[in-house]
Amino acid sequence: MLAGKKIIIGITGSIAAFKIPILVRLLIKEGAEVQVILTENARDFVTPLTLSTLSKRPALTFPFDKKDGTWNSHVDMGLWADLMLVAPASAATLSKMASGMADNLLVTTYLSAKCPVFFAPAMDLDMFKHPATIENIAKLVRRGDRLIEPQTGELASGLSGAGRMEEPENIVAMLKSYYETGKSLKGKNFLISAGPTYEAIDPVRFIGNYSSGLMGFALADEAALRGANVTLIAGPTHLTVSHRAIQRFDVVSASEMYDAVMENFGLADVTIMSAAIADFTPENVATEKIKKSQGLEYIKLKPTIDILASLGKQKSQNQLLVGFALETENEFENAGQKLDTKNLDLIVLNSLKDSGAGFGVSTNKITILDKNRNLLHFDLKSKKEVAADILDKITELL
Repeated sequence: MLAGKKIIIGITGSIAAFKIPILVRLLIKEGAEVQVILTENARDFVTPLTLSTLSKRPALTFPFDKKDGTWNSHVDMGLWADLMLVAPASAATLSKMASGMADNLLVTTYLSAKCPVFFAPAMDLDMFKHPATIENIAKLVRRGDRLIEPQTGELASGLSGAGRMEEPENIVAMLKSYYETGKSLKGKNFLISAGPTYEAIDPVRFIGNYSSGLMGFALADEAALRGANVTLIAGPTHLTVSHRAIQRFDVVSASEMYDAVMENFGLADVTIMSAAIADFTPENVATEKIKKSQGLEYIKLKPTIDILASLGKQKSQNQLLVGFALETENEFENAGQKLDTKNLDLIVLNSLKDSGAGFGVSTNKITILDKNRNLLHFDLKSKKEVAADILDKITELL
């Protein structure tokens, strides 16, 4: 799975750097091309000569080589790589990556990378448990970087606890598994909705909700990483996509969402309706801003089109339809009823009663319910991890 892959390994100032020559050798044995970048402090733990010999490429530290005038372009390396691995990742470098402090070749390359990024922390247990380190790791994971959890064991300080960098053989196995997973949805067409809808009252006011779109965008990213072709229908949100397999269409209202979804539904193998679509919209929209002095006794509302129910009526036996249910009471009963009445294959339930779940946060706690009333419960996780759990279940059904 790693043959022909172009991999950048960024080494930082940690004693665990002594493991990286073994990692480089294993990756080369798998057929990968490896480019090593060291911070200045990393050179105290492992020599560029050793790494250059094993990788058959100059191991780089500085953007500019004063001896021969060579410019080591972080931009070119960021475009060249299929994958970047920062290992070991020290507390200092994690902080720089999280804040964007681009004061060395490793971090400037990280900021330029267009590829998936993995990082394997290595430090003493108190540094690893410090709130600053925890926050930096959480920030990187929210952005989509992949954490290779450190192991528990004896540390360089003589203490024992979490902070040991994962072993090279296990890191290689994880990278291989990533590329195997990356083909699991190859050739499948996904239609995913995300974000809120805004229902206009007048030219400057609307009825909306607190949905950020984070869950839908995480699903789109994860599906694309697994090889799917993704059509993303997004309500108003500040979020962006970068994966070339995602085609994005922006809408505002529930009726625009309906038109965009229906236009793309016929070609979809899997449709995931994670958008928080308004149930009601104003019956009449004022053409001019309503003045406070005019007064407004009420706004008469009418139901919006039930997009999920419409899809359920149209879907073929070869199509999977997944809905979401955000409930505040009778969660399982309401989700089960929605599953049946709208002809869904799966429904993803989350409750506003669960701390850390719902709108506008980076985490979620879900339960997946299928047609046979099988329940699959998950702990509170990042929305990226939740997206992976949902797609694992969809992959099983496919």
